[in-house]
Amino acid sequence: MAETFIYDAVRTPRGKAKADGGLAALTPQELVKQQIAALEKRCNGSTGQSEALILGCVGQVGDQGGNIALVSKLHAELQEDCAAYSINNYCASGLTAIGMAAASVASGQAKLVLAGGVECMSRVPFMGDNASYYTDTAFPVRHQYIPVVLAADRLTNKEGISRAELDAIALSSQHKAAEAEHDAALQRSRIATGGLEAEECIRPRTDAASLAAMSPAFGGLQEQYRAALAGETFTPQLTLGHAPPVCDGAGLALVGGSNLGLQPRARILGFAESGGNPEDSLTAGFRAMDKTLASTGLTLADMDSIEFMEAFAVTIAKFMRDRKVDPARVNVSGGHIAKGHPMGASGAILASTLLDSLDVCNGTLGLVVMSGASGVGTAMIVERVN
Repeated sequence: MAETFIYDAVRTPRGKAKADGGLAALTPQELVKQQIAALEKRCNGSTGQSEALILGCVGQVGDQGGNIALVSKLHAELQEDCAAYSINNYCASGLTAIGMAAASVASGQAKLVLAGGVECMSRVPFMGDNASYYTDTAFPVRHQYIPVVLAADRLTNKEGISRAELDAIALSSQHKAAEAEHDAALQRSRIATGGLEAEECIRPRTDAASLAAMSPAFGGLQEQYRAALAGETFTPQLTLGHAPPVCDGAGLALVGGSNLGLQPRARILGFAESGGNPEDSLTAGFRAMDKTLASTGLTLADMDSIEFMEAFAVTIAKFMRDRKVDPARVNVSGGHIAKGHPMGASGAILASTLLDSLDVCNGTLGLVVMSGASGVGTAMIVERVN
């Protein structure tokens, strides 16, 4: 299989999913268009050679319906023979899109592909597609849909993760994110969009006392999803301080093979998708990570920087507890808890964030891990190209 590279990757700042949010006035196709324009400038006009545009998007209805990748292709006036298709792999969608682009290049089907994701939650809210699956009790109990936050609360109890651990993760995310706003190098790939130049969701004044004072926020969902839980009850733990804000955002990467006359930023060494136990929901990212590490013969100790999706504080707390990694190498500019989670875009956003952090630490190897509802996971390892 041919080598595959990320020639560059960009992202928007994340805007609050409110009518007056920093990106709310822009359509999803406009967010994508502006990222394409940024890549065009950064990669010497090469996006015009792209043979496909692959976009992850979870809420594919309303403003994000009608094949948002195709809509974005037309809006950005990409060449007519550029294919365009949209995918939904829940929260992993943006990274899955990059992985699909890499597979297309490696197999010889394409030489250059634009891939990433977009989500405008100010326009299409969480579960805005009203899928029948969300309420269908015909599925066996262990396969019925459980909202991610409820699954996260359940996992917190199952894993025995304390409130103090959750608070510490949330505080670290907020502090790292606030500090990173003053480090231009960590924002090298963030493109000012629609007048928004910085992350809008960060709460820089968060402190330990304010987090400790917050009450669990999602206990009521246990009764609402009693059937899916088969009557199971557990102690609500997660507060709004442990949850990523809903937001708008987009991320895009230019993925291609060798000998294109461009200088790549990173080589893709490994990529894996994995399903997982729907009851545990957010653990499939661990499986995908382990598959990717095994396929490359690498270990977590080899990684100079890791972007591990903060799918609520429980997943990152479990990762840090179970895997004994160096905290200084994980989510160095903060994570979803501070900056927000524009679902279909997040994987692509973290890919560009990883490239920035590798540049800053002059590192070589980096890892991105994503988890999603009902047992969705994906992971990618890259090698920085000097």
